[in-house]
Amino acid sequence: MVRIKEEIHILPSNIETVDFALYDHINDKFDLHTNTNEGWDKVPVVWVTAERAFQIKHDKGMRDLEGALNLPIIFVERTSMTKDPTKKGVFQANIPPALLHKGYDVQGGSIQVARKIQQKKTSEFANADSKRRSNNTVKPNFVRRNTEKVVYDTISIPQPVYIYTSYTITLRTQYQQQMNDLIQPFITRPGNVNNISLTKDGHFYEAFVDTSFSTDSVADIGEEERKYETKITINVIGYLLGDGANSKGPKISIRENAVEVKLPREQVILGDIPDYIDSDDDRRGVDGGYRE
Repeated sequence: MVRIKEEIHILPSNIETVDFALYDHINDKFDLHTNTNEGWDKVPVVWVTAERAFQIKHDKGMRDLEGALNLPIIFVERTSMTKDPTKKGVFQANIPPALLHKGYDVQGGSIQVARKIQQKKTSEFANADSKRRSNNTVKPNFVRRNTEKVVYDTISIPQPVYIYTSYTITLRTQYQQQMNDLIQPFITRPGNVNNISLTKDGHFYEAFVDTSFSTDSVADIGEEERKYETKITINVIGYLLGDGANSKGPKISIRENAVEVKLPREQVILGDIPDYIDSDDDRRGVDGGYRE
C-alpha cells in the first residue's frame, strides 16, 4: 500500500485550492506590470482576508510610513459561493461511496481513477500454479503460462461536488495610464471568449471573466490625489473532493480484487458417493448408510 501511495500523487481539491488557483493565475500567469515612480515594476497582488494590522506587519512594502496603500495594487476577494445542481460536470448522477453489507465502507471512494497490477502477489499466484504443474519444483528456465490470477490495486476518489464561486478583482492605481495597462490583459488574454483555464495541484477549473468592468475615480482634485479603481468579476466553476479537514476516511482509497474463490467441498450437497458405501440400500441411506 505504501508503495502505491508514493507513486500516485493525488492532492485534495478543496475551497482553498480553488482560491489559490485564481490567485496564482493572476499573480503568475498574468504577471501584470506598469510604470511607477520607480520605473517599470510588477504590481503586487493581495488576497483580501487579513486585517490591516496583520498586513502592515507582514507586507511592509504595501503601505507607506503613514499607513496609506502604495499604488498601484491588485486585490483578490471571494465574494460568494453557490452549489448549483445544474452544474455537475461530467458526473451527472449522484454516486455514493462504496458500500459494505452493514453500511458505508470506511475507505470511501466513488470514482475509479486508476488501476495498477500488484506485481508481488500476482507473481506469488503464478509461482504457485507453476509448482503444481511441475511437481512442486520450479526450474530456473521454466516457462509459465499466462496466468488469469492477476491482483490489481484499484484507486478510487470521492465523487467531485461542483461549486460556483464568484471573485472580485479590484485594481487601484494612481494614474489613468496605469489603469489602462492593468485592464487590457483582462480583456485580451481570454481572446474572443471570456473563459480562462485555471490549474492547481493537478486540478483544473474553468473561470469566466464578466463582460462589464466597474470603473470609479476620485473626481475632485484637491489635497487628495486622484485615484482610479476598477472592479472585475470572475466566476469560477470548481469542484471539491471529500470533506477536507473533517474527513474521517482517507483522501484516496486503494482496494485489492479477489482472484480466486474457494468453497469447502460438501459431499452430501454435491451428491458424491463415499467409497465405503457398497450396497444400493446404503446409497439410498437405508440401514445407516452414512457414517456418524
